[in-house]
Amino acid sequence: MLTLDVMLTFFATALLLGIAPGPDNIFVLTQSALYGMGAGVATTLGLITGLCVHTTAVALGVAVIFQTSPVAFTLLKIIGAAYLLWLAWLSFRAGAIRANDAAQAHTSSSADFPGYAALYRRGIVMNVTNPKVSIFFLAFLPQFCNPAKGSVALQILCLGLLFILATIIVFCTVAALGGRLAIWFNKSPKGQICIQRIAGCVFIGFAAALLFTGQ
Repeated sequence: MLTLDVMLTFFATALLLGIAPGPDNIFVLTQSALYGMGAGVATTLGLITGLCVHTTAVALGVAVIFQTSPVAFTLLKIIGAAYLLWLAWLSFRAGAIRANDAAQAHTSSSADFPGYAALYRRGIVMNVTNPKVSIFFLAFLPQFCNPAKGSVALQILCLGLLFILATIIVFCTVAALGGRLAIWFNKSPKGQICIQRIAGCVFIGFAAALLFTGQ
């Protein structure tokens, strides 16, 4: 099994990776800034579920497919990019609705709130359809494994759980920050439209980055 010093080193590294700006934590920030802290937490849980899938795929050797098969890698990243573009369209559409409807514009963003279940599903889909996560885990997790200490698959699962714990801590903190931003943005129609458009641009940026990433 993993030694304590290896687990502590890995956990500290995972915390730093979670803090570094990336698609997932920015996604949590935008959703919580739009709909409040609870939305950010729901999105985080979805992303965490996706990480569980990637961890299991690495432990079972399934993730190797995305590293060795250009077709599988390209197909999954196209699906992921298409989903991100759909989220961008929803964000720009929500902004347009507020701009044209004065009766809704002075209210909070709850008028267009998709629901916690929908945000949870968005987090899952966004994470699972990003082949870069599987390849990152495939390259990152085994570096902390020692075959002499027992089953490598079991060690990878343990490391995945530690990574998930670190992600929960960081992303819930981000969600709390986003929740404070939501209070400010929702005080005015312009603030609501601004954050929706920012979210839409972020999704488009993520989609482009995913499409043009190499295997």
